[in-house]
Amino acid sequence: MDKENKRSLEDLSNKNEEVKNKILTESLLNLEQENQEINSSLHRLEEESAMLRELFNKANQELENLRRPALLVADVISVSENKAVIKLPNGNKFYCYISKDVKGVVSGDTVLVEQKSLNITEKINLNSNNDVEKFVIIEKPNESWKDIGGLKEEINEVKEVIELPLTKPHLFKKVGIQPPKGVLLYGPPGTGKTLLAKAVAHSTKATFIEIVGSELVQKFIGEGAKLVKDIFNLARSKAPAIVFIDEIDALAATRMDTGTSGEREVNRTFMQLLAELDGFKYLDNVKVIGATNRLDILDKAMIRPGRLDRLVEVGLPNEEGRLEILKVHTNKMNLDNIKLKELVKEMNNFSGAEIRAACTEAGYFAIRANKDHVTQEDFLKAIEKVRVNDEDEDRNEQFFG
Repeated sequence: MDKENKRSLEDLSNKNEEVKNKILTESLLNLEQENQEINSSLHRLEEESAMLRELFNKANQELENLRRPALLVADVISVSENKAVIKLPNGNKFYCYISKDVKGVVSGDTVLVEQKSLNITEKINLNSNNDVEKFVIIEKPNESWKDIGGLKEEINEVKEVIELPLTKPHLFKKVGIQPPKGVLLYGPPGTGKTLLAKAVAHSTKATFIEIVGSELVQKFIGEGAKLVKDIFNLARSKAPAIVFIDEIDALAATRMDTGTSGEREVNRTFMQLLAELDGFKYLDNVKVIGATNRLDILDKAMIRPGRLDRLVEVGLPNEEGRLEILKVHTNKMNLDNIKLKELVKEMNNFSGAEIRAACTEAGYFAIRANKDHVTQEDFLKAIEKVRVNDEDEDRNEQFFG
């Protein structure tokens, strides 16, 4: 009996040990799991704290920046030790001090100055293209040679001067000649001068930079010349590029010996344009196309050899040319029994723009009559309307001219 009791006691003791070990193991696992959850929560809280701290610092920095007074942008004219002569955008000049923290300021730099003391606090690099792009239109034109009718000879000349040097420059290197720098398109309004420029830009996959001559004339002295310089620098950076100057006569008219300060500023801008055409910096893959309705008033310096010496007249189309233009503009129109050759005879002395206007007006006549197609009668009414409008404009020009 004693032996059996001892065994029973030992068995009970072993079972108690097993139960205790099991309980301890389970408790330890639970504690480890809780510890992991606490560590995970702590890590998440630390990340959230760091994020909130970063947001606070950014908000605080932004608040400090908003409290700071604005700085003026100025150009450095000359530098002498720790002093400089600066020019503000309004044209005023000031003699000021350069902060010790600002190093390497030289003439021509752009700097930031305080509003009250006008002392230089920082040197900055501004991209001049931002100012230039306010005055120019930069695009990749969609117009192609197929969109032009009645200008076969003009197209061939523009291809020789603009397209060939950009697409096959090796031909000129083999022969040993420099290709022309550009071409001047002249003729009545609406004959397709701008369309020619866009089409050659499309065929060469060149960047098309369009400028109006009058936009180059600025208010302050030297601003127009600087704008011309920046435009050509922009063109070089985006080469191959075509610079198209519409209404170039507004800038390049014959210069007078005497004139107002405004006329002298126009002359300065014009001189900068001439310098860009044949200056020290070669145009390379930048071609220039000028357009004007008044070739008779252009300064001879603009069209002398070495500049825009290739002159292409874009005149009113003949009967065959008018037919080609009419086919281009009626290509997508819903026509009903239209006799184009008869319409072309009615469009005597029409420009390409007037032919396009007649097509648009014919469509309006069809819409007003609730038709989904354009008839011969619609076109005849449209041609008459466009002709009457042109005659009214001519009378007004004579009356006010």
